[in-house]
Amino acid sequence: MTTLPGLGLTASGTIPQELLDLPWQLPLEDWPEEVIAALPRGISRHIVRFAYLGGSVIAVKETSERAARHEYRMLRQLGKLGAPCVKPVAEVTGRTTPEGEELSPALVTRHLRFSLPYRAVFNQMMRKETLLRLIHAQALLMVELHLIGFYWGDVSLSNTLFRRDAGAFAAYLVDAETGEIHPKLSTGQREYDLDVAQVNIAGELMDLMEGGMVDEEVDPIATSHQFIDAYRGLWQELTGDTAFNPDQRWLIEERIRRLNELGFDVEEYDIRTVREDSKLLLRPKVVDPGHHQRRLMNLTGLDVQENQARRLLGAIDAYRAESDPHGDEAVAAHMWTQQVFQPLIAQIPKELRNKLEPAEIMHQLIDHRWRLSEREHRDISLEQALPSFIDEELKGLRDEATLMIDPPGEVIDQMNRLNRGEG
Repeated sequence: MTTLPGLGLTASGTIPQELLDLPWQLPLEDWPEEVIAALPRGISRHIVRFAYLGGSVIAVKETSERAARHEYRMLRQLGKLGAPCVKPVAEVTGRTTPEGEELSPALVTRHLRFSLPYRAVFNQMMRKETLLRLIHAQALLMVELHLIGFYWGDVSLSNTLFRRDAGAFAAYLVDAETGEIHPKLSTGQREYDLDVAQVNIAGELMDLMEGGMVDEEVDPIATSHQFIDAYRGLWQELTGDTAFNPDQRWLIEERIRRLNELGFDVEEYDIRTVREDSKLLLRPKVVDPGHHQRRLMNLTGLDVQENQARRLLGAIDAYRAESDPHGDEAVAAHMWTQQVFQPLIAQIPKELRNKLEPAEIMHQLIDHRWRLSEREHRDISLEQALPSFIDEELKGLRDEATLMIDPPGEVIDQMNRLNRGEG
């Protein structure tokens, strides 16, 4: 296809030819089926479509030129700061039809593999416990964004993508159109984001309840309050003061250990004296998420979610205890990766490998092995548990790498209903 006259693309790095070859001369809703990837979309005020780009999938959103430029820059800055968010590919301007009619500019982002919009997570009746894990992931995302000075402005489940994370969820920002980055957020900015989040989350849960997609025991208002409580608890733990006497210096290690358990590293902290009662105050100064992720990456080279990393580190510790309790941790991690993790993942049939991320497969396999051992009253190895895990659990799951690329008609109908906000 010939590049359209007047078409403008802003991108970091080399612009792929496949991006130029997309049908930018057509309104997004009229793009042909051969370039469209059938993925579920969240609710959006804009027209959004997923398209193939070489061997990957991109999300294309029609918006205004100002909004596309702003969001592209916001996502690039957030990426440089290490924030959990989608990656921007390009902003596209100067779009016109063959007849010369102007078309809306577009923002192009890379599809986050194995991620789901919240309505796809709720494709079946959602239990209260699972919903609370989703809400906690949303609260953690907001804390992480606020820590780096990002004011969201439109916090909602709709503007978030979720990935499974060893029984929990990891949340990623997908819409930064209203966002702003500051050196530090004021209390008022954080509180405004909390107010918006509380209203939006309650409203989204009410919509889901009307569609019969949430357990009847769920109270949307109370759940939105639980989101606020989760956020405040995390924020206090990460930024609040710990008071201790000069002879209680062990409280410093305890505080840092609690933060590590939450998945954060403390790179700097302040200690100051309170003159009135001779106590000392400890306040974390530089807090960086991804404690277990970094440790696992250093040991094995595996890049996974935080809770997945925590679970795999536990599996490595168990392997080391059985094979060589006094051996070097790095050697044990390397041997576990080579002798346990990689061989087991390699035995997953090729057609099932898009069901879950490899680290999530390992997490679920470990759980399955435990349940199988309990059921049969004997110790069963991961190798022995793998065939029944594949047959009983993995085969019944959706493909979450891209959820569905060429789904059958009834699945397309279901996704269309989700995209229209129907139950």
